[in-house]
Amino acid sequence: MDEISSPEAVAAHTDPADMADLTERFEEHRGHLRAVSYRMLGSLSEADDAIQETWLRLERTDVSEVENLGGWLTTVISRICLNMLRSREQRREDPMERLETRIPDPLIRSERRIDPEQEVMLADSVGLALMVVMESLSPAERLAFVLHDMFAVPFEEIAPLVEKTSAATRQLASRARRKVQGQAPAPDKDLARQREAVDAFFAAARDGRFEALLSVLDPDVVLRSDGGAGGALTVVLTGARTVAGQAVTYSSLVPFVRPALINGAAGVVVVRKDRAVSVMAFTVVEGRIVAIDVLSDPERLGALDLSSLDPED
Repeated sequence: MDEISSPEAVAAHTDPADMADLTERFEEHRGHLRAVSYRMLGSLSEADDAIQETWLRLERTDVSEVENLGGWLTTVISRICLNMLRSREQRREDPMERLETRIPDPLIRSERRIDPEQEVMLADSVGLALMVVMESLSPAERLAFVLHDMFAVPFEEIAPLVEKTSAATRQLASRARRKVQGQAPAPDKDLARQREAVDAFFAAARDGRFEALLSVLDPDVVLRSDGGAGGALTVVLTGARTVAGQAVTYSSLVPFVRPALINGAAGVVVVRKDRAVSVMAFTVVEGRIVAIDVLSDPERLGALDLSSLDPED
């Protein structure tokens, strides 16, 4: 990966033909850059901001000698995302700004309709539970983990970004990997099996069958809910009996449930009067639900695009 030149040290591109060529080359990498920035930031709007800033830096830089433009752009956007994460971390030093549970922006699509751009975003099946756990990583840990484990960037190329040696960078990624593996197990690869468990969950909730709910929930299931309001409405529940005890709440949602893929895994969007009131992502391992991640923040839900969902029957 080529090192970034100082944008201020190079004249901006002015020839229209050169600019058109540069724009075309940048667009070829946009999907990859969005995948990197989304995994780094967990926010679609911030990911788009990072992409825009990357383009602005490219405009100001002479890259005629850069052999690997994709690597150069990955370096640039990684630095931008790292700075954004560090800024976020500083804000959260204030207890009033620290969220106990933050559900990242979900990627929602129909189980039957394929969006090519989201296919790139979801190529590694980065489930929402994994994204939630990644929120607990330090900025440097997250960068090392995302770039190395998800995009196969060598540690010696990541090291300058975090201002550490290659060995220390390897340790950052290793520490992040242990946290992730301990709290976000890999879901079943079979989507049909995932959907079967989710459907069984809502069927049991609808009928008030407590034991049936317990049978589909892992004994150590974790339910995380982000209701917004600066963290005041965040909830974490653990254990099958505790989670199943919310059956009355789930039952009230059943008539409004729309099946969907949430970050590539079986989930639902709860829709009332054409508005999303909740997004529920499920992590299913060996046929049992081990995690339920719920976004119910009205402000963030109001910004969701539901056009990719299948129409109601």
